Amino acid sequence: MTTSLVGLHSNYREELRDYRLLCSKAGGLTVIVLVLMGMAMDYVLYPAEQKYFAIARILISVTISLALLSLYTETGKRHVQVITFFWLLLPQAMISWMIYATQGEQSLFYAGLTLTIFAVGILFHYGYSQTLAFGLATVALYYIACVAHPGGVQDPGKFEFQLILIFFCALASSIYTYFNEKGRFQLFRLKNEVAQKNDELARINESLAQIKGQLLQQEKMAAIGTLSAGLLHEVNNPVNFCLMAIELAMEESEVKQSPSLQECLVDVKQGMQRIQHIVSDLKTFAYRKPGATADDVPFLFEKALESSVRLSAHELRGVTVTRELPGDTLVLGDEAAIIGVLINLFSNAALAMHKAGTISRQVHVAAQWRDDRLHVNVRDNGPGIAPENLARVFEPFFTTREVGQGLGLGLSISYAVVERHGGTLFAESQFGEWTAFNFDLPRAE
Repeated sequence: MTTSLVGLHSNYREELRDYRLLCSKAGGLTVIVLVLMGMAMDYVLYPAEQKYFAIARILISVTISLALLSLYTETGKRHVQVITFFWLLLPQAMISWMIYATQGEQSLFYAGLTLTIFAVGILFHYGYSQTLAFGLATVALYYIACVAHPGGVQDPGKFEFQLILIFFCALASSIYTYFNEKGRFQLFRLKNEVAQKNDELARINESLAQIKGQLLQQEKMAAIGTLSAGLLHEVNNPVNFCLMAIELAMEESEVKQSPSLQECLVDVKQGMQRIQHIVSDLKTFAYRKPGATADDVPFLFEKALESSVRLSAHELRGVTVTRELPGDTLVLGDEAAIIGVLINLFSNAALAMHKAGTISRQVHVAAQWRDDRLHVNVRDNGPGIAPENLARVFEPFFTTREVGQGLGLGLSISYAVVERHGGTLFAESQFGEWTAFNFDLPRAE
């Protein structure tokens, strides 16, 4: 038997036990009512014994009530089948005693025994073996009641007929219970399979949503790449003309004699060069050459870091970014994708610090070589990540931002990017003090 089938049977037994508990409680109350209502039958059939029968019915009802009360305890819940079997036999024993005390095999009470057997098979979710045992116990009680009757068995043919009839009822009830039990298990298995299919469908939908989000992100990046490539072409020409004009102006004697004018031209020159860098960074970030893979292009990590800082300049306003890098940062991979990872980490850190009102906001980027991989640590002094959220930060669409402030895909995509480079992106945090993200990249040969 496979592990899944064992688990299925275990779950079925657990659910069946709860259902049997409910049936036992409801059935017990019903039996108590029927037993007490039987006093009217005693009055009609056996008025002389009515007083004794009433006392017996009350005692049986009280005993069944105590048995039902025990089902509210932990011990009672664990042994619901045994307790139910016990209190179900009580009415059978009472009816058998009434048969003994009245007319033996001539008593009409034998019909109550057969009805109870069928009721147990239909209403109570017993196993077929328990139902058969209950029926055989009823046969034995009826046999004893008739044989021990003071006048003995007066009509052997009728006695044997009714004894066989009760036995057939027991057998038929157990057969019905067997197939009913099979049907209940098949229904439970189908319900379980439907639930599993629904779970699989939910996971597929979640994966499709994640893929859709990633495709959307890639489309955005491609659009930015196309736009930035055009901007580079269109902007570079006027920028170059401006730079040439600034160089010529700086050679004029009037400029050389005026420190303030010379300083202004230097500032203008740096501004134009910054425009060139920004457009170039946009192109590097968003445009991937055809055929490029995640591990066949060498690039300097420090250059990717500089690009990401420049592209995140708007979010990093008021944030001090410090670096601690080795002399050699040449790695293999997709420079554009790694820039995207760094931009996402910087943006998240800046937003968290701004939202928490962090004073003296800082982001520190450290890297060191271990086992031919560059291990990068990006740490901020922001509010940290709550412990209950730390394990979920890489889940697609999980975000603590306000509605409309983000899809919750940034870290999920970043995790996939680092994984594609053979590394792992993971988070550390001290709630209320700091957050750090770590990842590693392969060394370029």
